[in-house]
Amino acid sequence: MRRMIPAILALAVVVSGCKVKELADKANIAKDLDKRGTVDLMKQVADDKYEPPKDGRLTESQVQMYLKVREHEKVIAKVALQKANEHAKAADASKHSLSGVMEGFKTMSAAAEFATADIRAAKDLGFNTQEYLWVKGQIMGASTAAFAEQMSNAMSAQMEASRAQMQKAYDEAKDEQTKQMYKQMLDGYEKTAKESKQATEAVEPAVAYNRQLLKKYDTELAAFTSELSKYEAKDGDAKKSMDDLQQKMNQATQDAKKNAQ
Repeated sequence: MRRMIPAILALAVVVSGCKVKELADKANIAKDLDKRGTVDLMKQVADDKYEPPKDGRLTESQVQMYLKVREHEKVIAKVALQKANEHAKAADASKHSLSGVMEGFKTMSAAAEFATADIRAAKDLGFNTQEYLWVKGQIMGASTAAFAEQMSNAMSAQMEASRAQMQKAYDEAKDEQTKQMYKQMLDGYEKTAKESKQATEAVEPAVAYNRQLLKKYDTELAAFTSELSKYEAKDGDAKKSMDDLQQKMNQATQDAKKNAQ
């Protein structure tokens, strides 16, 4: 037990040091937001220029840039959101007064700072903001495609289960009129399934390439999770929600496949 005490104390010091650093970072960000508002930020980034590649493909260094900006952005966004909430409460408490109007303007200002947290983060880290915005757009596109594919797979599995049941009903139908009714429904399923497959396969080469690249660094749905995490009340809530959603979609797909057998 005595041997463990120094280790426990060392861990406590590390945790305490991380907490102090986090508070210091948030304090510095709050000071920067007060000193350099959204208008000032936009003036600073106005001179950034970037010519994106014609093939639309991301590079490894660009994905790494996005990940670094994303982490810094989360801190900035939380500070800005806290400011917005504080000003909103103050405005509500002193409504119908001049101070209430001023607090309302401050709320809108903080909301703008929240919305531009990613640009501010990119600028703070010394990146070209126009390149970052292009990179983020490509990553969001890949993330959207990944999410749409999962949804499509779940829907296709459900549709196949329904089609299998409809086929069974068609085979067991005794009269021609009933068979024709089921035949029309089966034709509708086939058409919808074909269109869904064509839509899934019609993926731009750049999106397919970027999705494969993102798998090296993070899950394809990380961009969705990152956007949601700016609004979470507790760290990790956004990731948990996305993980739960993926689990439910995967379970629904598996259940539907079993029913189709």
